[in-house]
Amino acid sequence: MERGVEPYGSEQRQKDFEREDAYLRAQKKVKSLVGFYWHLASYVIVNIFIILLIVTNGGRFWSFGTFATAFFWGIGLFFHFIGVFGPDFLFGKDWEQRKIREYMDKDKDSYNRFE
Repeated sequence: MERGVEPYGSEQRQKDFEREDAYLRAQKKVKSLVGFYWHLASYVIVNIFIILLIVTNGGRFWSFGTFATAFFWGIGLFFHFIGVFGPDFLFGKDWEQRKIREYMDKDKDSYNRFE
């Protein structure tokens, strides 16, 4: 076989590999999303149940204990959210590049003023 010539079908195998790799990444992302949504649903249900128990048993509603579970669990839920959706969700995918370009343009403009 000549050097540099690919064997028959290797291009197809490469495409199949890339397709399977894309499928596995998508499957992992979907599992992460499902896990987050189950976490969110259990957070809402459990905290509603806790608040209803406190209200029906005559407990003080506006106390730290009423909201402590929701607060601390909410911190964990927030980090789960960031883990699933990533920091790009808050700023957008190109936010960092746009800001870099913006500051470079400002710097260029201020530099050109002194010429």
